[in-house]
Amino acid sequence: MVTELMTLGRTDLTVPPLCIGTWAWGDSFFWSYGKEYTEADLKQAFEDAIASGVTFFDTAEIYGLGKSEQFLGQFMKQTDQPVQIATKYMPLPWRFSAQSVHDAVTHSLDRLGVKSVALYQVHMPFDFFMGKKTLMEALAEEVKQGRIGAIGVSNYSADQMREAQGYLAAKGVPLAVNQVRYALINREIEANGILQTAKDLGVTILAYSPLAQGLLTGKYKPENADSVTGARKLDPKFSRQGLEKLMPVIDRLTQIGAKYDKTPAQVALNWLIAQGNVIPIPGAKNASQAKQNAGAMGWSLNPDEVTQLDVLTRSYK
Repeated sequence: MVTELMTLGRTDLTVPPLCIGTWAWGDSFFWSYGKEYTEADLKQAFEDAIASGVTFFDTAEIYGLGKSEQFLGQFMKQTDQPVQIATKYMPLPWRFSAQSVHDAVTHSLDRLGVKSVALYQVHMPFDFFMGKKTLMEALAEEVKQGRIGAIGVSNYSADQMREAQGYLAAKGVPLAVNQVRYALINREIEANGILQTAKDLGVTILAYSPLAQGLLTGKYKPENADSVTGARKLDPKFSRQGLEKLMPVIDRLTQIGAKYDKTPAQVALNWLIAQGNVIPIPGAKNASQAKQNAGAMGWSLNPDEVTQLDVLTRSYK
């Protein structure tokens, strides 16, 4: 079990240094729920994650059109372990009043079968007819009512983070997290100001797609590029040439992993944890993936290894 916890932003909430992402839970449109994996697989993933010390799960009202939250609610009822949930609000165009925010929170809590969640995030930085001020003030009210523990955003730019933080600060509530794409080979937030602004504001980064759609697992190799399926076929990083370019990274992850008896994926996730203000959110559709993810915790790369991987991948495109 994991003993080291991380604090979310400048709140009192502490969570494990890794979170399980549940976008695929119940989603048959983007993923293959019902074909390649079932509810039983998801339940086992949930149980194995908790047994391994990962008690923090990230979901959203739109994941599986509510099924992801429903599954988490079902599974939580069958465990006596404390579980922390992060879910998300989608600022849809027809949501233009504070009441629509409160209603969305109510619906998420009902699907989850809980009275409160640890973290509630804004899924996209869309304003439409509501405006950020109204949205943030409504969320601050939910914190004061005790239905959400902390407020986060997702896919917000540096300037959008500062604006949201300003509205929340006026209500005496900190902005806890910004959930953005971040991986060893996806380093955009280091260049566009998001990472530094998060540090300046005391905001934790929740890193989605931390294994770059599986590229950092070592599963995809140049010799099997022709067997890549789905949306990955359209991504040049999964082409033979793209995978050949990736091989030095996979080789180094493998070498470092051998020293710690860890997989390339676990090393890549540990590198994110080593950044100090980052919690990776790898997905898990089955027990094997849940255990693999959990194996990124409870140990640390040494500073030289962190630097080596940083230098090796900084210019990767």
